[in-house]
Amino acid sequence: MAARSKARKRALDILFASELRSEDPVEALDRAVEAGEGPTNDYTSVLVRGVVEHLPRIDELLETYSKGWTLARMPVVDRNVLRIGVYELLWGDEDVPEAVAMSEALHLVQDLSTDESPAFVNGILGSVARDRASLV
Repeated sequence: MAARSKARKRALDILFASELRSEDPVEALDRAVEAGEGPTNDYTSVLVRGVVEHLPRIDELLETYSKGWTLARMPVVDRNVLRIGVYELLWGDEDVPEAVAMSEALHLVQDLSTDESPAFVNGILGSVARDRASLV
């Protein structure tokens, strides 16, 4: 698994666990770093901090683009993968192509979520990517 793929998975782990524990993801990240438990790739920190920084706008976009689905109704994995994907599409590193951000999100939900998740995530991220110029 490539370094950035591992970083995305680790960022998902932090966001997912933080949500289940009702704790701030940045605090969980900082605590893990201080305890020497990682992450070892700086891109994990970039993703977690970026998602948290833009969370209100990201969640607004997810509500807008997920026709018929509220954030609370989405599986926790899907919701957090989408948050990472939207962050990467709209505010992420310019050296991460749109197709890579979307593909990585799909791989995460294929491995960790429901059978319907890849189509759902692909549809939302595809719409965000299509409208990207007007969303930032």
